[in-house]
Amino acid sequence: MIVTFLANPPASVLAPVARFVGGEGWDEGLPAVIAAGARAARFAGRTGQLFEGFADVDGVVSRLALVGLGESDGDDRRAALEKAGGALAAKYRTSGAAQLLLDGAGLGADELASVLLALRLRLWKQDSYRTTLKDDEKASLEEIVVMNAADGGQAAWDAATAIAEGVEFTRELVTEPANVLYPESFVERIRQRFAGTGVDIRVLDEKEMRALGMGSLLGVAQGSARPPRMVVLDWRGGEAGAAPLAFVGKGVTFDTGGISLKPGAGMEDMKWDMGGAGAVSGAMLTLARRKAKANVVGVLGLVENMPDGNAQRPGDVVTSMSGQTIEVINTDAEGRLVLCDALTFVQREYKPAKIVDLATLTGAIIMSLAHEYAGLFSNDDALSADLTKAGAATGDKLWRMPMGAVYDKMIDSPIADMKNVGGRFGGSITAAQFLARYIDKGTPWAHLDIAGTVWTDKPGATWDKGATGFGVRLLDALVRDTEA
Repeated sequence: MIVTFLANPPASVLAPVARFVGGEGWDEGLPAVIAAGARAARFAGRTGQLFEGFADVDGVVSRLALVGLGESDGDDRRAALEKAGGALAAKYRTSGAAQLLLDGAGLGADELASVLLALRLRLWKQDSYRTTLKDDEKASLEEIVVMNAADGGQAAWDAATAIAEGVEFTRELVTEPANVLYPESFVERIRQRFAGTGVDIRVLDEKEMRALGMGSLLGVAQGSARPPRMVVLDWRGGEAGAAPLAFVGKGVTFDTGGISLKPGAGMEDMKWDMGGAGAVSGAMLTLARRKAKANVVGVLGLVENMPDGNAQRPGDVVTSMSGQTIEVINTDAEGRLVLCDALTFVQREYKPAKIVDLATLTGAIIMSLAHEYAGLFSNDDALSADLTKAGAATGDKLWRMPMGAVYDKMIDSPIADMKNVGGRFGGSITAAQFLARYIDKGTPWAHLDIAGTVWTDKPGATWDKGATGFGVRLLDALVRDTEA
C-alpha cells in the first residue's frame, strides 16, 4: 500500500474521498444530499459505520464516504480509529478503485497513523496461491492519498510502517503451508527478511543442539524427515552491556500430534502451530526497522512433529538441556518440550533480564478464553502488568491465569523429574507450570498461550480471515514502554 501526503486535494476527484465523523453534529458541513442519504441509511457516525454517496460539488460529481468514529477516548479511541481504517479497507479492497483519498481534518498525527495502520493491515491477504480469481475478486486498491493531515502526519505514519512490516511478516509465516514453510525454509525466510537490518542471526543445527544436550526438543523432531533448527535474532540498540529482554517462540511448523495422532478433521490448521515463532520474528523485524533503543534477543525453536518409525513414543523419557528428565505421556504435548530447551538455552547463553515466551500451546486456553484473549501466566506481577497494559493499548488482549504449587504437583512423574501433561483438567495451567520449572530463580518470566488468537475464521478490524499477526504489536509496545 502506497501512502502519499498532499497539502491540497488533487485535481481529480473520481476516487472515493473518506471523511471521518462522529458524535453530535456529525453531518455539519456535508453536502445536503450526502447528509440526507446517510440519515436515510441509518448512519449516525457510530464506531465503524460507513456510508458512501455521490454529490455535485462545484459542478463535479464527487464520491464521498463517511466513516464513523463514535465518541471515544483512550484505548477506545484507538480501537475506533482502527475500526474506521478496517471498514475502509473492507469496502474498497476489491471495489475497482485504485486510489482512496482520506481527509485527515480533525485527526491528530497519531490518530491518522492508527487509521492508516489498520487500513494497511486489513488489506493484507495471502492470494499468491489463488490462480483462478475473477477480476472483481482481485485487490484493486493500491494508493492512499492523505489530505489535510496534521503536522507530523507523515512522520507518525513512517513510524507505524515498522509495525505493519512486522505484522505482515508474521502473517506470511503463519499462513504458509507446511510443504513450503518448514524449519530449514523458515531460516531462509529469516535470512532474507533480516538482511541489512542490523540484527545478528545465529542458527543452530541438529548437531549443535545435540552437543548442548537439547534432548527434549530433539525428541519432538526425531519423527520428521525435516531437520530441526534453532534461530537466535539478536538486536542491540540499547545500552552497551545491558542484559537483554528475551522473546522465545514455539515454532512447530506442522503438528500431527506425533504417535499421539490428532484427529484428521481440522489437522490442516496445524500449519500455524509455529505462531509463537512467527510472532517473535515479526516483533524483532519491527524493532529493527524502527531502530529500537533496547537490547532484545529472540529465540525460535523450529521443529516438525511427525509420526514415522523413528518418532518419539508415549512413555519415553528424555533429558532436557537443563538436565531435568521428562516422561513423555503424550507426544501431542510437544510445544512445551521445544520451549523448555529454548528457555534454558537463552538463559545460559544470554542471561536476559526478563523473558516472554509465546506459543500456540494448548486447546485448553481456547476453552477458557475463547478467541478473545491470549492466556498470560507469569511469576512476576510487574511484568504481568506491563504486558497487560501493552495488550490493552494495542488490541492484543491478555488475561492473566493462575499458577501455583497445587497445579505444579499435577505434573510430577513417578519415574522422571516431571511428565509433560498433567491430566484432563487445567491443561493450560499445567503446561505453564511445566515451563516454569525451566526458569532460573529470580528471573521475571511470562508465558503467553496464544492458541486462540493467531488464526481466525472471521474478519476483524485489522485482519481478514486467517492469520492475525497477534503478538507483534504487543511485544513492540512492551519494548517501547521500557526502552531507554
